[in-house]
Amino acid sequence: MKTLANEPRAITVWGLGHLRPAPGTWGSLPPIVLGAALWTVGLGPERAPCVFSGVMLALLVVFTLVCAAQGDRAEGAFGRKDPSEAVADETAGQCIPLLLLPGAAFESAGLALFTLAYAFLAFRAFDILKPWPARQVQRVPGGWGIVLDDLVAGVYAALLVQVLARALAA
Repeated sequence: MKTLANEPRAITVWGLGHLRPAPGTWGSLPPIVLGAALWTVGLGPERAPCVFSGVMLALLVVFTLVCAAQGDRAEGAFGRKDPSEAVADETAGQCIPLLLLPGAAFESAGLALFTLAYAFLAFRAFDILKPWPARQVQRVPGGWGIVLDDLVAGVYAALLVQVLARALAA
């Protein structure tokens, strides 16, 4: 039976990992675009917080499992540890700062755009800088080593985004 975990294109997020420059940046975009689309159709954190966070949590779990299941295969296929073409880890990590956002951060188009942009930039910065323990967990072999550093970057970004979003809500 074919599942997402063994769908070979999932690790590159259906080709986004082949885009240049900065394939990790391309891989971080799907949760941001989906978040904007959810907000546009009235399913943002201000109106449907459970739906918005539920969708982000589902993406986080799915793409984390894709990395875990396909990481060894991707490293073999691309001939290196944590290949840049494998961007499912960025997709998973980018979901974390979009979880449990206060609705007030999405009350207007300007606030929604600002919050999404800030979440995107914060995640990319932490993913590139790899503060402790992100660099260390990247040494874990296989798919978990591919995704764990991005999950750490996502947590750091989430902390910043939560502080900013709650300040905007005050």
